[in-house]
Amino acid sequence: MTDVTDKNKLFFMAYPYILEASPILNLDNKRFRVKQCPCGKKNTDGKFVPFKNFVDKGFCHSCGELFRAGNHICPQCKQVTFNRYVDKEKKYLAEAVGKCLVCNYHYSPAQYINDTKEGIIKGTKPFNKKNIQEANVEYVTPAPLPTSFIPLNILKSSLDGYSQNHFAQYLCKIFGAKTANKAIGKYFIGTSKHWNGSTVFWQIDAAGKIRAGKIMLYDETTGKRIKQPYSHITWVHKVLKMDEFNLKQCFFGEHLLAKDYGKRVAIVESEKTAVIASIYLPQFIWLACGSLVNLKPERFKILSERNVTLFPDLNGFAKWSEIAKEIHKITTVKVSDVLEKNIKNEAERKAGLDIADYLLKYQVEDFQRIRLEPINILINKILYGYAETIAGKCFENMRLIYVKTDDGNSYDVLLNADGNPISQQTEAITRLAIFFNKDFKLGLLDNEPCFISN
Repeated sequence: MTDVTDKNKLFFMAYPYILEASPILNLDNKRFRVKQCPCGKKNTDGKFVPFKNFVDKGFCHSCGELFRAGNHICPQCKQVTFNRYVDKEKKYLAEAVGKCLVCNYHYSPAQYINDTKEGIIKGTKPFNKKNIQEANVEYVTPAPLPTSFIPLNILKSSLDGYSQNHFAQYLCKIFGAKTANKAIGKYFIGTSKHWNGSTVFWQIDAAGKIRAGKIMLYDETTGKRIKQPYSHITWVHKVLKMDEFNLKQCFFGEHLLAKDYGKRVAIVESEKTAVIASIYLPQFIWLACGSLVNLKPERFKILSERNVTLFPDLNGFAKWSEIAKEIHKITTVKVSDVLEKNIKNEAERKAGLDIADYLLKYQVEDFQRIRLEPINILINKILYGYAETIAGKCFENMRLIYVKTDDGNSYDVLLNADGNPISQQTEAITRLAIFFNKDFKLGLLDNEPCFISN
């Protein structure tokens, strides 16, 4: 008995369908007419070159992405990135049968034929050669393709060759071998032979599945990405020619969420920045979205019960703040303005400096005494605490409260004689700090100003 799959094979032998080619587009030499790259970066340096008659399609030399255009509007993402299937005479199947260049929408002729036979598509006639062009009906959106994963042995094979890995050598030069090796192991940073000295940033999800491997090349002296004569960015699945690989990215560093559930989460754009920031500020779990186009609300579902801080580049504060409004529906999130407060001139903003550029101005040891964000102790996060009354007018009868939170950290909190948080600096606080050898800073107790020492 011939099954449906065999019938489809016989059909395609007689009536083969292929995906139509994308339109041939010319790059526009007026690159500055577009103010912003689709990746979210401003185009003040002209690194995004649009196609003629497009503002959101072209090639970005900054992020290395080619934003392609199709012939039709995609039924799923509504962008002009959709190509339909045609036969030898360039006749189309139904309007929804095709593949998107951007999202994961792919409705093949085989599935369409099966669906019409099974009556899945509302209003269709049983499939036959005559009604191919008549099938302009209401379609059921096909199920998304399953996420592809990279075998563990491929990741393991990359965990070597660090003496030739430019980014690894840069970390060793800045932080020393011991600290660098710890960060490399923490994020499973690998080495690629695709370009001499290139690095693999593996995207491992919270379940431990390997979603992708992003290959980039850095200058081992400056730590900057190599962007000339082209931006050196590619993917492991492309290099290994893994056919039918359905890329569905996750946050870089997402695997760390399963280990430190109580820690606050910090998100930056660059993988390099996440690694460097994790060395300076280990009280956060540092993740990277890789590109502004990946900062999507659906990606934050994994962070639904976490306290999240976004650290945008200097030229991205407004855009990230807009995105944060959507993310608020999913989790607690705030956008750090620490770079905005510490900017020295507009040249720094134009350069798009990020938090790593700020941190690298300090020694790690020195930076342990610098806080970018005030401590915020939430009452429902306190595991236990006890109070010690400070007797005598010298200390204004202040009470010093020791608390331990569920993330493993401990703090001393100052309350006045009535048990309320103290938010104004006084000479008594200075004397108390000297007497008890404490370093009180103005922080937050359940979002209320309060002096805290850790």
